[in-house]
Amino acid sequence: MTFKEQIQQGIPNILPPKATYDPAINHAPKRKEILSAEEKKLALKNALRYFDPKHHAELIPEFSEELETYGRIYMYRLRPDYRMHARPIDEYPGKSLQAKAIMHMIQNNLDYAVAQHPHELITYGGNGAVFQNWAQYLLTMQYLSEMTDEQTLTMYSGHPMGLFPSHKEAPRVVVTNGMVIPNYSKPDDWEKMNALGVSQYGQMTAGSYMYIGPQGIVHGTTITVLNGFRKIKLNPEGSLFVTSGLGGMSGAQPKAGNIAGCITVCAEVNPKITKIRHEQGWINEVVTSTDELVARVALAKAKKETVSIAYLGNVVDVWECFDKENIRIDLGSDQTSLHNPWAGGYYPVGISFEDANKMMAENPELFKEKVQETLRRHAAAINKHTEKGTYFFDYGNAFLLEASRAGADVMAENNIDFKYPSYVQDIMGPMCFDYGFGPFRWVCTSGKPEDLLKTDAIACKVLEKIAETAPDEIQQQMQDNIKWIKGAQENKLVVGSQARILYADAEGRIKIAEAFNQAIAKGEIGAVVLGRDHHDVSGTDSPYRETSNIYDGSRFTADMAIQNVIGDSFRGATWVSIHNGGGVGWGEVINGGFGMVLDGSTEASKRLTSMLFWDVNNGISRRSWARNEGAVFAIKRAMEVQPLLKVTLPNLVDESLL
Repeated sequence: MTFKEQIQQGIPNILPPKATYDPAINHAPKRKEILSAEEKKLALKNALRYFDPKHHAELIPEFSEELETYGRIYMYRLRPDYRMHARPIDEYPGKSLQAKAIMHMIQNNLDYAVAQHPHELITYGGNGAVFQNWAQYLLTMQYLSEMTDEQTLTMYSGHPMGLFPSHKEAPRVVVTNGMVIPNYSKPDDWEKMNALGVSQYGQMTAGSYMYIGPQGIVHGTTITVLNGFRKIKLNPEGSLFVTSGLGGMSGAQPKAGNIAGCITVCAEVNPKITKIRHEQGWINEVVTSTDELVARVALAKAKKETVSIAYLGNVVDVWECFDKENIRIDLGSDQTSLHNPWAGGYYPVGISFEDANKMMAENPELFKEKVQETLRRHAAAINKHTEKGTYFFDYGNAFLLEASRAGADVMAENNIDFKYPSYVQDIMGPMCFDYGFGPFRWVCTSGKPEDLLKTDAIACKVLEKIAETAPDEIQQQMQDNIKWIKGAQENKLVVGSQARILYADAEGRIKIAEAFNQAIAKGEIGAVVLGRDHHDVSGTDSPYRETSNIYDGSRFTADMAIQNVIGDSFRGATWVSIHNGGGVGWGEVINGGFGMVLDGSTEASKRLTSMLFWDVNNGISRRSWARNEGAVFAIKRAMEVQPLLKVTLPNLVDESLL
């Protein structure tokens, strides 16, 4: 069968042979035993719903074995034999250009070069899934190949509920992930519902089909590292940035360190993922002992090198060793997947990777105990360095939250706040989000590198024009972004689809998108998908990350994210998504995203103007109402530009009256 025929057939009538487990692939760890005997029967019944009863007798022992062996039913047998990657859009079957673009994005999320655990349909973060099983993938792709522009596909946590009559201006796909009743948002609730096959963790851009590989967070990480050094008034050259995590968040940190011009040490416990990131060029060197690491860092400091070094081992050993050897760390953070601490997001020190994975599945209580011991050691070592002058910030991965729950010394004197700031509180919030700057991104669905090169040039020209008259308050952001886009090609950021990310405000996003749409209309480039990370101005309510610089008491509310997705839906988004969990943990955040297909039409021009303006200014208005100074400036400026915008502004209180 051809690729198009395989897509159109969906779940095959004749089952393919049972699949063999490929040990060369980076697989998800076994999930812990959580279902009762009766619940295991229910999980099997749920999985078998996708198949004709004539196949049930054959599949029951196989799915039962998967559940016992891996803690989940992935349906490996149904994994397609074609190469998984983002094909040029015209290679997909279908009646809708928009639907074909979504297929392009889904396959990119599962590309072996992009996905963390591709055979388990997990893109990043240890549990950030596109689908729960391969039947869902096959059925979704079939629906997309059949749908017209007058239908909408409804996705329930990876399950395609079906195609419903709709209209051309409605979203083609509406995605929800993990939308559970609030009282059932504990980690074990997720484990049970996911094992039953009824809910999934979509992370931010995994379950919304908008992940673009490590590049997706490189730009934001670069801005964070650059502004971290600016904050402590230190030149990155010859300075040391220490962090950890190459798997869940790929190689963004060492690449960002290279772009910023510092020395980066990034620890990672997984040998497979370390090898992959090194081969992909996201890290320069790999070392396997602390003695070797100490010598290499000392040499890099002496020569003021720009270099990224992966340490294959636990980051706690790095912090403790550098304290003992008196190696100064200038910037410190952590990017392990601590939203998922008990299932592979963070590993205990002093235990091998293999033994830890075994303990995780067979003795989860002991594993949790060892993780919390490690968090206490980790925090204690960081505290020693900060006493020597290290600037440490929480990278929004729930490090301080989980460390505090483990009893680590991370609380401020008031025993309410953490002693270290979130990077959003100190850097991204006041410098970017409050002014409307966030991770706008686009994908050239032609798959042609030359199209991406043309879009880079278009975006750069637009930004340089805007910068000519931009106010002083945002000139730093404008110049950082112009520098970024000019260096995008030489930094070789593309992994998977021909995609780019660029921090831009509403004006920048709209003008760049309109310029793309005009280029498409002229036939200069193919169709383009617009999107963003959910980690943005308006898409996410996350009290310890995106909205951690909201101080009016509303940071535990999620009105903004819900309003964002509803508003995007009727203003022209091609697909929208709303998730529970994001990058900080199930029950800890609500986040929403969108995708928009530009096809060169007048209708696309109207949609992009309406939707992108709302998508950004919804967040600015909420931040303004929280009395954030930069956001008040930004929303007033937006009202001057758009007469139909009228936002409620806060009146400030004289503190002496209180």
